[in-house]
Amino acid sequence: MTEPLQWARYHWQRLMGSPNRDDDERPYNYASLLACGGKSSQTPKLAGRHRVVVPHIQPFKEEYEKFSGTYVNNRIRTTKYTLLNFVPRNLFEQFHRAANLYFLFLVVLNWVPLVEAFQKEITMLPLVVVLTIIAIKDGLEDYRKYKIDKQINNLVTKVYSRKEKKYLDRCWKDITVGDFVRLSCNEVIPADMVLLFSTDPDGICHIETSGLDGESNLKQRQVVRGYAEQDSEVDPEKFSSRIECESPNNDLNRFRGFLEHSNKERVGLSKENLLLRGCTIRNTEAVVGIVVYAGHETKAMLNNSGPRYKRSKLERRANTDVLWCVLLLVVMCLTGALGHGIWLSRYENVVFFHIPEPDGHVTSPVLAGFYMFWTMIILLQVMIPISLYVSIEIVKLGQIYFIQSDVDFYNEKMDSTVQCRALNITEDLGQIQYLFSDKTGTLTENKMVFRRCSVAGFDYCHEENGRSL
Repeated sequence: MTEPLQWARYHWQRLMGSPNRDDDERPYNYASLLACGGKSSQTPKLAGRHRVVVPHIQPFKEEYEKFSGTYVNNRIRTTKYTLLNFVPRNLFEQFHRAANLYFLFLVVLNWVPLVEAFQKEITMLPLVVVLTIIAIKDGLEDYRKYKIDKQINNLVTKVYSRKEKKYLDRCWKDITVGDFVRLSCNEVIPADMVLLFSTDPDGICHIETSGLDGESNLKQRQVVRGYAEQDSEVDPEKFSSRIECESPNNDLNRFRGFLEHSNKERVGLSKENLLLRGCTIRNTEAVVGIVVYAGHETKAMLNNSGPRYKRSKLERRANTDVLWCVLLLVVMCLTGALGHGIWLSRYENVVFFHIPEPDGHVTSPVLAGFYMFWTMIILLQVMIPISLYVSIEIVKLGQIYFIQSDVDFYNEKMDSTVQCRALNITEDLGQIQYLFSDKTGTLTENKMVFRRCSVAGFDYCHEENGRSL
């Protein structure tokens, strides 16, 4: 299956809320399928939903294409829009604003000949300008996410090539389920994979999970039982086992499955054997693992609820005020319409106040009052100034510019200033009411810098750190 078809199929299943394809295609235990002579395995199945992971090497080419080759690759996309859905989706989100719905209603109303008060094109112009400015701002924000996704997808790591028979540099986006990945110290894990080898004598790998939960303390992961005793690095060409594990889910603290050898012997797998995408290898020279979840099926991505339209307190308050203004406008227009109808009914016989239509037909006072109600809504639309929203968007852009240009926010080590990720909630800065902390350095960086020490009467100092402190 080609990559675009995989991506479309995956997102269609998520949109429709259908079960994972693993459940539909493989409701049985794969060991019974591979058993010789059609005999089913006597070992129990993995309970619940599960998937089969076949190593991406030459001896398992057919089985890989049947099982692991049908899963999504490691490419990710966190952007909200595409070129096809940008206009409809952005308009849908913008019309969550009560004011935009109100002005759209006025534009439509002004196209009705009986109640038309202004030129149609002039009525449309302010709304089009506001929607265009906000759409450009949202498009730029989403384009920045696209560039970050592209940068992440093009990161390079060592992946075993079945053609070259060695580890080669490959982009993250090209990693698939069943690939063997070799990582070095301080390297970020590109996908969820089962740990098969570690240079640590005890078969332990230390990882830092700050990219997932903010915890900077190191956690241990264990090589799969049976591989920890090996002195040499695992050879993918000699790897003849298969993995059966649970279907992708967002539970970071659970992983169930087993590794089945060619002799039908099974070894249980748990979360201690799983390296999660986004974590960093620490204090371990090198590790080797086989990918079981990739791309949007990794636990880190499944915990990402996706981009959403963020609304500030000011915007929510403005929506409420607009509703009150609309209610006041309706009352005023209703009063004017009733007065107009009463006036015409009282002077119904006076031709000066009762001008007939070109065809000689005279409109009744009730119908004339009804038309006057909608005409007054157009005439009194200035009660809700659309220029207010234009001013707010311009102020936001100016505020973002000054925030990103502030030299006091410049970081010398990273050689960058502060980056404003969400352009819709800048006015909420400085309005924090509650601050929760678990005292682990999640919200603040606990950093210790060596300045000086004394050993056996000798003073050892770090002049550079001393000056910086």
